[in-house]
Amino acid sequence: MSRPIARLPEGRARLLALAALAACAAIAPSAASAAPAPGRQALVVLLSDHATRTAPGAHAPRSGAVAVRRPLTGVHTVLPLLGVRTTAPRGARWLHVRLPGRPSGRTGWISADATRRTSTPWAIVVHLRRRQVAVLHQGRAVRTFKATIGKASTPTPRGRFFVEEAVALGPGAAGSPFALASSARSRVLQEFDGGPGQIALHGTGQLSGGLGAAVSHGCVRLSTAAITWMARRIGAGVPLRIEA
Repeated sequence: MSRPIARLPEGRARLLALAALAACAAIAPSAASAAPAPGRQALVVLLSDHATRTAPGAHAPRSGAVAVRRPLTGVHTVLPLLGVRTTAPRGARWLHVRLPGRPSGRTGWISADATRRTSTPWAIVVHLRRRQVAVLHQGRAVRTFKATIGKASTPTPRGRFFVEEAVALGPGAAGSPFALASSARSRVLQEFDGGPGQIALHGTGQLSGGLGAAVSHGCVRLSTAAITWMARRIGAGVPLRIEA
């Protein structure tokens, strides 16, 4: 896990009780028409596969698709909600959301049909120069952790992303004990070991080198204590900002 996620060691990743707890802690139900309280990020839970479009409306150009479940753990896809538009003449509702995949950090529009609205009080900010990860709750930093980031040839990408899924790793897996797989993708490695060059925040299990360096293939490494604390609280949909 010192590199962008491809496939997880020791077989396909398992969604354990701790990862499920993280998802429950990150996503609190809210009324479909209610705006999130200050300090919370509005989220959309997909209940079916969705086509993505470049603009709101069934006649807008199709830009791709997003699956109802994430590939590593099978949890429902949860996307940060950026805006809502109602289109004439039938009053169909369209949602502007952040999307996984390439190009990294992309957004698009999906139909509001077969979705559920919710929100999260959590957010993550990675400060590359300081080599720190700040965890925010209701807009206030509650924890700051020392981190290792990507080296110059495979830098950690900057931008606005989100956590796709929380993964529990076996004790012998690189990057154990947990990984927060994100929507960010490496801008250098288009794929790695057959995977999509996905960026994750993960532990240091089975990896050499201390924290605070720039030596990874783009992923963000954290101590066992730090990533365990985060995995108990951070689940799918939580916004992630990576800045200089």
